[in-house]
Amino acid sequence: MHHIIHKDKENLQKAHLKDYEKMRRGFSYEDHVHELVWFEKDKINAAYNAITKNAYSPRRNKVALYFESADGIKEKYTFLEIEELSNQIGNYLRDLGIDKGDRAFIFLPRVPVLYFAFIGILKIGAVAGTLFSAFGPQALFDRLLQSQARILITTKEMGERVKSIRHKLPHLQKIVYIDSDFWTKVKKCDVELHIAQTHEDDDAFMLYTSGTTGRPKGVVHAHKAIVHEYLTARWVLDIHEEDVYWCTADPGWVTGIAYEILGTWANGASTIVYEGRFDPSVWYRIIDEYNVSVWYSAPTAIRMLAAEKPALLRDFNFSSLRHLASVGEPLNPEVIEWSLRAFGLPFHDNYFQTETGGIMIANYPSLPIRPGSMGKPFPGIKVHILDKDNRSCGVRKIGKLTFEPNWPSLMKKIWRRHLKYLSYFIKMQPSGKTVYVTGDLAYLDEDGYVWFIGRDDDVIKTAGERVGPFEVESALITHPDVVEAGVIGKPDEMRGEIIKAFVVLQKGVRGTDHKKAEISAYVKKNLAGHAYPREIEFVDKLPKTRSGKIMRRILKAKELGLPVGDTSTLEEY
Repeated sequence: MHHIIHKDKENLQKAHLKDYEKMRRGFSYEDHVHELVWFEKDKINAAYNAITKNAYSPRRNKVALYFESADGIKEKYTFLEIEELSNQIGNYLRDLGIDKGDRAFIFLPRVPVLYFAFIGILKIGAVAGTLFSAFGPQALFDRLLQSQARILITTKEMGERVKSIRHKLPHLQKIVYIDSDFWTKVKKCDVELHIAQTHEDDDAFMLYTSGTTGRPKGVVHAHKAIVHEYLTARWVLDIHEEDVYWCTADPGWVTGIAYEILGTWANGASTIVYEGRFDPSVWYRIIDEYNVSVWYSAPTAIRMLAAEKPALLRDFNFSSLRHLASVGEPLNPEVIEWSLRAFGLPFHDNYFQTETGGIMIANYPSLPIRPGSMGKPFPGIKVHILDKDNRSCGVRKIGKLTFEPNWPSLMKKIWRRHLKYLSYFIKMQPSGKTVYVTGDLAYLDEDGYVWFIGRDDDVIKTAGERVGPFEVESALITHPDVVEAGVIGKPDEMRGEIIKAFVVLQKGVRGTDHKKAEISAYVKKNLAGHAYPREIEFVDKLPKTRSGKIMRRILKAKELGLPVGDTSTLEEY
């Protein structure tokens, strides 16, 4: 058992949320909606609250975005500059026929125009979709087809991945290349924009998340999501107006949107965006050079930093740091202890999902940390741990982690899959109360801290990113030498889980180490740079049900040396 980390009084005085228990008891979102700008009752635009309200306030000339490219080019943009640039992009998109409700997708590396375009899309009432820059043709095809995206903003180099699938995307009317004549056309557009007075329930942005079966699903969030994102950025990440804040997430995932764009800027803070790959020396230099005060990262990156030689820390000054937080997967207690030694500050673990749209459970600046725990529910969030009969479990009893669906950033729908959306909700017994099911297992301790146990399904969480086994299996079997494949997540100290594939080869193909490397590289190129198998094992056949469904739990149990459980539905194996 790791010792409890208590906070000093100075932390309490600086924190926005000074008394968690008092706030939790009397919390209502209605008491805080006035902190954001509403056009009239029920009408709010998330982009207006992130940028426009700041551009027409004393913050107008404050730096909102510090950008550093992979090759060291540095740029900075004020709230007013982002307001005008995003207005011009909004007008440009309107000129191209993009209207309210149209899906406009962004497939870019972490460069400033990604952020300007996202804001511009929301301003005109269109629906922004962000695509992770490592996606290959198959991953892009699945998302662009299912979303019926009308426009794609990308670069010439990344656009090459779309060429082979373009003819199969009937709704994709236009591909805009930012390194062509994009800026020439945008700069001709008016810097004044009529911002759509969107209803709080209008679609704002969508993200695709992986499941255990079928293709990725499009999770749609409404404009009112910013209410929860603003409050959680304020109380959990403890973002103050004067902060220089660095979230290392990519906007292709929910963290990058909720806590690198919307929640952050709604609080008026400056944010840092670094385009380059993970590099401990560069990361530490950024913290030192930009005087980062709030740092939000992923356990995988933190573990990799902890694995570096301690001498590296001595080359940099970390005195600007005030608050550290982490999300994506459970944060090992050892890493929290390391951060205390390295920075004199603990990382604060928190929990949420693409579908929840914002932080649900967290460790707060004003509360003691119990290393290994996700913390306590955000005020207003009601947690229930349910058993197999959907009845509440007792203290320290493991069960399904569920939430009462009462917060503004809960997904509005699964795009064009209503039955899938309904499957997220069940009724508690015996009350009949509806709750949202996370698909995770957890337990509550005596003091209300929530402890994560693991996934209740087969979704793989590698380096903080969710990867559906079906997607990887589908990519594997497109290789000419692969007959079929089964994919699992295998525990890994650095990445949380790695992807392991069990592969059946074509007759006559030799299962060599060279073949493993070839297949792995093939998936990395064609699916995504984070969603390829780091381990491959060649097998004669896979465990399947009589209906042909691959039994991944059998593969995982055998890999980990665990009991395989009930095999009554299996083919002979």
